[in-house]
Amino acid sequence: MPDEPSDTRPNDKPQAPQGAPEASATKDAGTDVAGDLEALLTENADMRDKVLRTMADMENLRRRTEREKEDTSRYAISNFARDVLTIGDNLRRVLEHVPAEAAEKDPALKSLLEGVELTERELLKMMEKHGVTRLEPLGQRFDPNQEQAMYEVPTTDVPDGTVVQVMQAGFTIGDRVLRPALVAVSKGGPKPAPAPKGGAPEGNGFGTGPAANDDTKGKS
Repeated sequence: MPDEPSDTRPNDKPQAPQGAPEASATKDAGTDVAGDLEALLTENADMRDKVLRTMADMENLRRRTEREKEDTSRYAISNFARDVLTIGDNLRRVLEHVPAEAAEKDPALKSLLEGVELTERELLKMMEKHGVTRLEPLGQRFDPNQEQAMYEVPTTDVPDGTVVQVMQAGFTIGDRVLRPALVAVSKGGPKPAPAPKGGAPEGNGFGTGPAANDDTKGKS
């Protein structure tokens, strides 16, 4: 007879299911795929963010370059324009220093002054064509960004801080001051009315009242 096993105790050790290794491997593979997909999505989002940032930077660079190009074209004549202003000042001095009575009595002098006046108008028109504009501050509120106060005039006829005289015209080129106007400013008048909120000041820049040099003041 063949020898029988000497250990007759029942083998109660649980047997592992047959499909367990395959299920575990499938689960690990699914986890790896999900992790790889999440990593790819994160990388894609980062790349998209970098591309959008680069595009925004390029657009800002393009706009800045165009703005600098426009500024260069607009303000390139600034030094030349300042020199031309001196010519305009001399023409204005001629017109202001010759008495009107003398011109009326002397036809030749009158003709000369008319020629000077015509030349001044053409000069101003030419400068305006190239973006140089004359400031008109008389009767307006003093603006230190565009005007230079030479002295103060005590008066109670106009609001305090009103330009009552212009000694030398000021000019702008584009949105920049080419030369500030030399002005005299009132002192001792009533306080200016506050400017209306949400809008530019009207009249003389102190509120809704008439300008300081308004000929209709006091008329009905």
